[in-house]
Amino acid sequence: MRGGGQGRRRRGRRAAGMRESALLLLLHREPAHGYTLLEQLTEFGLGEIDPSAVYRALRDMEARDWVASTWDEEQTQGPPRRVYCITALGNQVLAAWIRELDETRRLLDRLVRAYQRHMEEGEGEHH
Repeated sequence: MRGGGQGRRRRGRRAAGMRESALLLLLHREPAHGYTLLEQLTEFGLGEIDPSAVYRALRDMEARDWVASTWDEEQTQGPPRRVYCITALGNQVLAAWIRELDETRRLLDRLVRAYQRHMEEGEGEHH
């Protein structure tokens, strides 16, 4: 298979996009601290995620105005922590990504069904 390095780069971007989508969905549900978000990301089967990558993603999304943060000084026993919430623009981005993912899922389902039909026919060299 050719292009192994390029494939790894694509998977990295896809994983980052999934991480951002999942973070936006979690924040759509309710505002949360970064640590809480990190714990909740396991729900999406993204595997072990480096905490610094999550905080970097949150900072990047804040710079894009997809999320906003405030300091929570009352709810912690330690130092103040940031509480993140989704913005109106972040909500629009999330909705657009979900539409795109839904279309991708439909295309993948079509491809898998075509392959399964082909394999059920049982003819040809590669069965």
